[in-house]
This record gives sequence, structure tokens and C-alpha cells, in this order.
Amino acid sequence: MTPAERLARARRHLDTPPPPALPGQLAVEDGPRIGSVCTGYGGLDEAVQQVLGGSLVWVADPEAGPASILAHRYPDAPNLGDIKAVDWQDVEPVDVLTGGYPCQPFSYAGHMKGIADERHIWPYIATAIRVLQPRLCLFENVAGHIRFGLDAVLANLAELRFDAEWIVVRASDAGAPHQRERLFLAAWPAAHPPHFRHEWNGTSRQWRTRFADSNCATADAGRPRLEVGGIEPARNERATAERGSGEPVRWGKYAAAIARWESTTGRPTPRPTDDRRRLSAPFVEWMMGLSDGHVTAVPDLSRNAQLRALGNGVVPQQAAAALRHLLDRVAAGHGQAVA
Repeated sequence: MTPAERLARARRHLDTPPPPALPGQLAVEDGPRIGSVCTGYGGLDEAVQQVLGGSLVWVADPEAGPASILAHRYPDAPNLGDIKAVDWQDVEPVDVLTGGYPCQPFSYAGHMKGIADERHIWPYIATAIRVLQPRLCLFENVAGHIRFGLDAVLANLAELRFDAEWIVVRASDAGAPHQRERLFLAAWPAAHPPHFRHEWNGTSRQWRTRFADSNCATADAGRPRLEVGGIEPARNERATAERGSGEPVRWGKYAAAIARWESTTGRPTPRPTDDRRRLSAPFVEWMMGLSDGHVTAVPDLSRNAQLRALGNGVVPQQAAAALRHLLDRVAAGHGQAVA
């Protein structure tokens, strides 16, 4: 099948009524097709797949480090590169569009120029939405985006006749040993509310208290939120087992938080520093909730490039928790039963 025939077939598929939904998937055959802009290492897309299933059809990231990671991890998904130069009429339509667009215009660590910042690329994403008409969009940014620029994004979505819901979630809400507070925004065509069927076992309140019960730093946990050295303090002091060569790592008051994330991710904590006492990329990879080697096993990717990609990435478990909560809101707002 030629690319043109594939494109025509995909567009015809979007014009037909969706079949009945399956648990854990949007109402599309074989799960939703996912397109990703500002993809990074693909953490946001992994979250969508955790919740809805589906497959990654294409990605878009022009930076060398992320491009290498994506080519290694998703060899069948073409990289569209710089979205400023993409003609979206030539791009295969998707059911879900994701994007963790640059946070610098809205970060408290930057100049906070908002939409006046030259790195603000939302208008190009809005063009992609207008042309592709995805059934669901999921975007991620820093919490400061609420004060700077979110109003413009919501206005654009309204002009495109898309409804939206948003939420701020910390990585610690999903069990991670650090806070990393982020904004997650879901949007969908107002005239065609999507028929979500996602894995979900309770109400919004149960989602919030689930992690409070496991001593995470949530608003419902009843204890102060504190972040020291990027790791949430825990309540006891004990040493972990030895990791690799050298002396055993003693986490002290952070031990319970480390142990909880080990249990969540299903793998032991790498040593936090390398033989030169520098921050270890495998440790940051673990902190970000990724599988072993997701970034660090990519050939010819320098330590600096690994850390840059990891620092700009999304914790999949955090994004998945946010998406489930947003889908719960959408379903309730449209009178849908929650699976």
C-alpha cells in the first residue's frame, strides 16, 4: 500500500462511526493510533498506552538526543522532526495526539515570558489539531503554565471547538520519590465526546486517597510536603541493599520513599552516583519511572544527552494517573459509565 493509499484509508476510518469500545481502549479497532509532538523519550505516549492501549504511529522531535532515543525505542514510528515545518495535510490522522511542549516559557526557573517567548510553539500544535481532528489530546507542561499561557491555549481550543479538562499532579502522587508537579490537559471535539473505556476502579476521591494511604505527599496525606535534594523524605532510616560495586547506599530518611518506588517500578534502585561521584543517568532513569535502559541503553548517547532527555521527560506513571482522573471527569460530565 502506498503512503497516499494509507493516508486515504486512515481518513476514511476516522469518518466512520466507531465500533463498540473495549476495556482499556478508545472505541477504535486495534486500539487508538497515537501521534506525538515534542515527544522527548516518549513518556507521555507510554502513559496513554498504559491507560488506553493502542500504538504509536508517528513522533515529532527535532533534537538529536530524543531523536536517537525514539529511533531506538520506536523504529517503526517515523519522526516528523520540527513541527514548525510540517504540512499536517500530509500526515496520517491519529485518534490520540500527545505533546509535552516546551516548558521554558512558563517555568518559574525561566524568564516566564509566556506566549511572548520564541520557544512557545503551541500555535503550531493548534494547527495540527485543526487539521488532524484527533478524538483525544493529552498535553503536559509545568504547573506555572496555569498562570502564564494556559488561557491562550484554552482560547485556541475553544476556537477549534474542543472542550478541555486539566489537572495538576505530582510524581509523588503516583508513588515516585520526588514531587515534579506538572499540569496535564485533556481536550476533545466538543461535538463528538469520545467514548472512553479505561481501567478504573473508583471515584476521583479514591484516586487521591489511594496514594495518601501509602505515605505519598498528596494534598490529602495530612502531612507537610517537602522536597530535599529532589527526593521526598520518608519516615524511617535504614540502609538499602548494596547496588553494584562499592559500599551499600544508605538512604536514611528517604529509605521508605525509595522502597515504595522500587515496589511500584518492580526494579531495584541503581546507585545514585557513578565511579566519579557524578549523578548517575541510570538512577535518574529509575526516578523517572522508566524501564531499565529506556534511555541509557541507546547507542552513542552521551551521559549529558541522557540527563538532558531525562530532565525534560515525563514520568509515565504520573501521566497515566492524571489521564485516568481526567477521563473519569469527562465520563461523568457526559453521563458515561466508568469501566
